[in-house]
Amino acid sequence: MTEFTPWASAFGGALIGLSAVLLLALNGRIAGISGISSAVLPPWGGRIANGDMAWRLAFIAGLLAAPLVVQMVSGEPIEQTVSGNIGLMVVAGLVTGFGAVYGGGCTSGHGVCGMSRLSMRSILATLTFMATAFVTLFVMRHIVGV
Repeated sequence: MTEFTPWASAFGGALIGLSAVLLLALNGRIAGISGISSAVLPPWGGRIANGDMAWRLAFIAGLLAAPLVVQMVSGEPIEQTVSGNIGLMVVAGLVTGFGAVYGGGCTSGHGVCGMSRLSMRSILATLTFMATAFVTLFVMRHIVGV
C-alpha cells in the first residue's frame, strides 16, 4: 500500500496549479502534457510555430528534472514502483496513449486545466477516465490479482 502524504501532496498540487496558471497567463497555452509532448515528435513537430518548440522542450525538461531536484533537496531517493510485467506495461501504455488522443487530452489538460475553466467537455472526460481508473484498479487487484 501507499503512504499518505497530505502536505507533500498539497504542495505538489499547488505547484502543478501554479505552473498551469503561469503557462496559460504568459503563453496562452494549456498545460496538457500529452499535447505538449506529442507536438515535439514527428510528424507534428514540423507544424508548430517557431517559438513553440523552445517552451515545449523546456516544459518536458522540467518534468524530467523535477524528481532529481526533489531528491537533491530532500536527500531521499525517489521511489517509483511499476509492474514487472512487460506485456501489461505495453498494453497499459498503448491504451493510455489511445485514450489521450481519442479524448482530446490527458489528465493534466482536462483534469487540471479544463476543469478549472469549468469546461463541460473536460469535466466529462475527467469523470470518464477516473471511473475507468477505479474499475481497472478494482479488477486488477481483486479479480486478476496483480
